[in-house]
Amino acid sequence: MTETEKKLGWFGRLKQGLKKSSTALTEGITNIFTKKRLDASTLEELEDLLIMSDLGVAVSARVCERLSKNKFDKQISAEEVQVALAEEIGEIMQDVAKPLIISGEHKPHVILMVGVNGAGKTTTIGKLAKQFKNQGKSVMLAAGDTFRAAAIEQLQVWGQRNDVPVVSGKEGCDAAGLAYDALRRAKETNTDILMIDTAGRLQNKSHLMDELKKIIRVIKKFDEAAPHDTVLILDATTGQNAVMQTEVFLELAGISGIIMTKLDGTARGGVLVACAEKFKLPIHAIGVGETIDDLQPFDAGDFSKMLVGVDVK
Repeated sequence: MTETEKKLGWFGRLKQGLKKSSTALTEGITNIFTKKRLDASTLEELEDLLIMSDLGVAVSARVCERLSKNKFDKQISAEEVQVALAEEIGEIMQDVAKPLIISGEHKPHVILMVGVNGAGKTTTIGKLAKQFKNQGKSVMLAAGDTFRAAAIEQLQVWGQRNDVPVVSGKEGCDAAGLAYDALRRAKETNTDILMIDTAGRLQNKSHLMDELKKIIRVIKKFDEAAPHDTVLILDATTGQNAVMQTEVFLELAGISGIIMTKLDGTARGGVLVACAEKFKLPIHAIGVGETIDDLQPFDAGDFSKMLVGVDVK
């Protein structure tokens, strides 16, 4: 991490990370509302802009309906539109902003990490492992992405970096068997948290999805309540594909929460709002960079204001 990033802190890095998304929205709103009056034409333009910003049709329609009810045929500034948009987004996001809490009720607490290739599962596991260790918890990792040697090696690197054990096997070995073995070892060593990495399962690869179901089935043979969290890692740069991925994984894996990564690399951060509105799933954390400190619990108020370019006091 550079000295500048250290000085910024999380608040500053979040603002910087969402800059692409907020700039696109702010400039679009400013361009639409130069004529200062809210009419059918400007409402239509605004709705199109919000949809193109990946906020989703439902959220976009709600914002426009809210503005129409209060301000139709009246003078309105771009700033007023931004504030109304931030309030609407904040209301949607408030109910889903829930950190990933390890209660201690289950030992080990099993977290299954799912998502498509490249979403950032392995890196997120590494960052969470460090955060959990900093909280005084013992952690074990399982390299369940057995299709790629690189994924196993990457998790082992994170294990060494965080000084936590990693259960792994040869490339191509049975992922469900490995997950079962990891759970057994975590139980024997009285480990607080077991995080299981999985292969990036594409929606059209039914055999990979079948394997995910098998992992869950085998884990439950050891502990009926496990996995205690099934966390979907979404990549913000994929835009509306994130909504489709959530739909698929929700059906197949019973997702309990979401972590969204790479918000700093895209102008499509609005897709997190679309996911929240449609699925009402807890959003545990968001990532705006590569370092461990760039993954933090999700705050609905800060996110909604920064996304639409409203100054946060």
